[in-house]
Amino acid sequence: MRTPTAARAGQYAALLAYLVFLALPFLWLVSTAFKPPRELASLHPTWIPEDPTLANFRQAFDEQPLLQAGLNSLAAAVGAAVIAVLIATPMAYVMARQRGRLTKAATGWVVISQSFPFVLLIIPLFLVLKRLRLVDSVPGLVMVYVVWALPFALWMLSGYVRAVPVELEEAAAVDGAGRVRTLVSVTAPLLAPGIVATALFAFVTAWNEFFFALVLLKTPEKQTLPVVLTHFIGAEGVADLGPLAAAAFLATLPSLVVFALIQRRITSGMLAGAVKS
Repeated sequence: MRTPTAARAGQYAALLAYLVFLALPFLWLVSTAFKPPRELASLHPTWIPEDPTLANFRQAFDEQPLLQAGLNSLAAAVGAAVIAVLIATPMAYVMARQRGRLTKAATGWVVISQSFPFVLLIIPLFLVLKRLRLVDSVPGLVMVYVVWALPFALWMLSGYVRAVPVELEEAAAVDGAGRVRTLVSVTAPLLAPGIVATALFAFVTAWNEFFFALVLLKTPEKQTLPVVLTHFIGAEGVADLGPLAAAAFLATLPSLVVFALIQRRITSGMLAGAVKS
């Protein structure tokens, strides 16, 4: 029989292996971004560049409109995260507090909708955006991202709402507060960690999304970073490795910075959503 110490050691070993699995590709990306062409073509590559250079970053900005693409990605990701949270918060409240067949059916639909492949959604979404004249536009892409992020946001926020004691809302009702005021003044402040965590996941999902942006955005000035990164790959599939690594490294930084700034709220929000009152 395994002792608690051995079990704990095994857990830490598995966690360390998982962290190494996640960290090694990113560290290799950073190393490649700072290597000159001679080291990139070496048959014996090294982890640490022998002659680090910023030429790959300059070449990446010279070849592709990375700044404009980054602004497009930022606008789409922030817009999708904000709108998805604003819509999902009251809907999640209703799903968590109102018990019935309709609520159960809505919850089941939220779960099932996450299994739909992208290709089944792109044609109807494209037709809707075409009728609204929002094809090849960042606002149209924001609408698509909201549709895609909303089920997941509902599922997450419903767990956070259930963690808020009902007694607090009942006390507010005794004091004369209505449903809307209770949600805004009592429940929403307690949901702040969960809202932040949900918004962050929606932001990262939209920031990294590639398929919808590739299909819906055709004008080069409106394309997002994931689409622009593919331009570093030639027609024959040969990648311009140095500038591609530099651009990919820059595209990764915003998500890492946001995670670093609000990691405590993410952790507390995830723990709150995992507890049922």
